[in-house]
Amino acid sequence: MSTSSPAMPSPVQHSEHHFTGSARLRDLVIGMSDGLTVPFALAAGLSGAAVATRVVVTAGLAEIAAGSIAMGLGGYLAARSDAEHYASELEREEREIVERPDDERREVAEILQQYGMSAHESTALVAGMAQRPAAWRDFMMRFELGLEAPEPGRAVASATTIAAAYIAGGMIPLGPYFAPVALATALKISIAVTGTALLLFGYVKGRFTGAPPVRAALQTALIGGVAAAAAFALARVIS
Repeated sequence: MSTSSPAMPSPVQHSEHHFTGSARLRDLVIGMSDGLTVPFALAAGLSGAAVATRVVVTAGLAEIAAGSIAMGLGGYLAARSDAEHYASELEREEREIVERPDDERREVAEILQQYGMSAHESTALVAGMAQRPAAWRDFMMRFELGLEAPEPGRAVASATTIAAAYIAGGMIPLGPYFAPVALATALKISIAVTGTALLLFGYVKGRFTGAPPVRAALQTALIGGVAAAAAFALARVIS
């Protein structure tokens, strides 16, 4: 009679979930936040001046077009600047590894020791890294300079994301003015719709960024509401 030992349970695989699209999320937040807020404030201000509804629509569309282009170009130039800075620093690190290897080895050891390694423990790692120039360079870029390699096509993607998010956000407060209703009614609908959108957007943004979602929602709605109220009050005073 043979006995078999009980099967050992398979090890539980540990899985970590991290949000990796921080750059895209940042672009989306920038575009959507301004897209919801600026056209909302403009429409509220024009409503406060008691202009015709078609004026609100025309001015709103013009602002959305101009704002999306301006912000998209801003995102493009910022991403290009980041890429050029990274390329410049990458070239410098490659040159220093060849021309000043002893200084670079000392810098690697100092970085490792900042993470709690002793001088003796870091020696072997420094020697091993010196045999791998590309890894050595990347290590210095990341841990000495705090720079990450930009994604290919980042500038175009940033411009497109910001511009599209701005347009999408801007059409929310402007949408009610297309309806065949009185200007005051359109303003009330715009306030309700945009306020809801700001709360939802702030909540979702908080979930992705790790901030308390309710607080993020309230902060986002408060900023948009204050901007619109200021524009409305100013238009009332001027008109």
